[in-house]
Amino acid sequence: MSANEALELGPPPGGVKDGPREVFAMTVKKGREMFDHLGFGVTDFQRAVDFYDRALAPLGIKRLYTVPPEHSGGVEATGYGVTRPQFWISGGGDTFGRLHVCFAASSRAMVEAFHAEALAAGGRDNGPPGLRPHYHPDYYGAFVLDPDGFNVEAVCHTPA
Repeated sequence: MSANEALELGPPPGGVKDGPREVFAMTVKKGREMFDHLGFGVTDFQRAVDFYDRALAPLGIKRLYTVPPEHSGGVEATGYGVTRPQFWISGGGDTFGRLHVCFAASSRAMVEAFHAEALAAGGRDNGPPGLRPHYHPDYYGAFVLDPDGFNVEAVCHTPA
């Protein structure tokens, strides 16, 4: 099926009841992940590793695997996750344009800790921790720009 054909299918049977909040709730209830993993290139690999090691720690996400250079054609690459590497960065800086990555947090305190640690690790503020009711009433997120200027977010969907 082409992308255009998929777009023509429209919303799922029964539609989306209450907008984004209902969509987020469906994702949580079903427990199904959309992506297996995601990766992108950074301009300074070690600087990015130092940033993500610190910024993701409050979310319980850590560096789980670094690909040996002999298995990656000499490109530096490392993967982060909770139980398996799902978020990958690699040297080379070949990612251009706007990039937004959002990590799940199980509490608002985790969102706040992520934001503080990301700033301490050299990130730039791109939106302090707080509610974003234009997404849904319980959307509590924080945004930072990583060393390459990519927009990195942590979000909690749980009511206070």
